[in-house]
Amino acid sequence: MSLWIKRLINSGVTGLLCSLVSLLILVSPVLHAANIGFTNVIPGITVVNKSVISMREQRYLHLIRQQTDFSCGAAALATVLRYAYGYKVAEEDILDGLFAVSDPELVQRQGFSLLNIKHYVERMGLRGRGYNVEPDTLKEIKIPTIVLLDLKGYKHFVVLKKTEADQVYLADPALGNKIMPMEDFLASWNGIVFAVIGRGFDRNSVLIRPQRQLTARTLNNTFAPLTNAQLLEHGFNHAELF
Repeated sequence: MSLWIKRLINSGVTGLLCSLVSLLILVSPVLHAANIGFTNVIPGITVVNKSVISMREQRYLHLIRQQTDFSCGAAALATVLRYAYGYKVAEEDILDGLFAVSDPELVQRQGFSLLNIKHYVERMGLRGRGYNVEPDTLKEIKIPTIVLLDLKGYKHFVVLKKTEADQVYLADPALGNKIMPMEDFLASWNGIVFAVIGRGFDRNSVLIRPQRQLTARTLNNTFAPLTNAQLLEHGFNHAELF
């Protein structure tokens, strides 16, 4: 663990960006998926096999959990880099990188900012872009983004995976994967989304294919990969598409 991280922990700093209850980020026990056959759910097909995992395992699937109460931004970015770009990074790697482009004393008082995250991803050769988004256009966002929520006074970074109808799919570094009612999301969101853009984006990323409740309809549900046109609309350039 880096020296600055140790100092922050030892000083009891929580930071305005991630002051969450520590009990919410305790490590869950390791659980394993089971392969189960479903019968008589699709006409003409005798058995449909699906890998089924526990609710606890599902909660933190494809998500980097924050290990400190000030590192939600680092964990959210690590989630995007690992599951949308294939980088083998951990939360601690991101924290070290963020401290290298930040004012440690300011971080102690305020936590990390989107500007810190932008500077860090640009050092990696990627681009960070922040956008003001109107609520009625949220559904047009097709790539995973990082958003800042105000949860009863606590500023907290999460990954916005996608929106559907009146629901928002989030990867929360503290609470896990969750579906938030659109009304609640809009009440806590500041109207800004932060996108990481560059080469190597996985058009079939698990972050843009959130798990739904298992039903006969969703057993064979598939997601089409994002098109060039969709990525260009989100700020990618032609050179980054190949």
